Amino acid sequence: MSSSLLMRGPARRALALSLAAVAVAGVAGAATGCTGASSNPRVIAQRMLAQRGWSSQWACLEALWTRESGWNVHARNASSGAYGIPQALPASKMAASGPDWVNNPATQIAWGLGYIGARYGGPCGAWNHSQATGWY
Repeated sequence: MSSSLLMRGPARRALALSLAAVAVAGVAGAATGCTGASSNPRVIAQRMLAQRGWSSQWACLEALWTRESGWNVHARNASSGAYGIPQALPASKMAASGPDWVNNPATQIAWGLGYIGARYGGPCGAWNHSQATGWY
């Protein structure tokens, strides 16, 4: 994790709550035998981060997309038109990752991580930029 990521107050509490939710989802899945595909965007993102070797950057991604969209697959910025979990602008850019980009969190997350990797080198680079400028 980046040493420049310092989480205090509400951000730290939000991170703790989201990690608890992910842990509960994982325990519930293991208890029911449903450990395959998840519709929980945070679980999907953690799996995709691991596939990219970015597991240590989870806190940065969680903070970034909590601020951007609240992890809402249908989040829309009324002033800019940015859409989805990663707040793509224009939203149709996400079609490059799949035709189901409007409703599928996995498609949106895959696109968002590709964008973050290409532009910032990883989630902590994007989070640091967002902290400095208010956008990413």
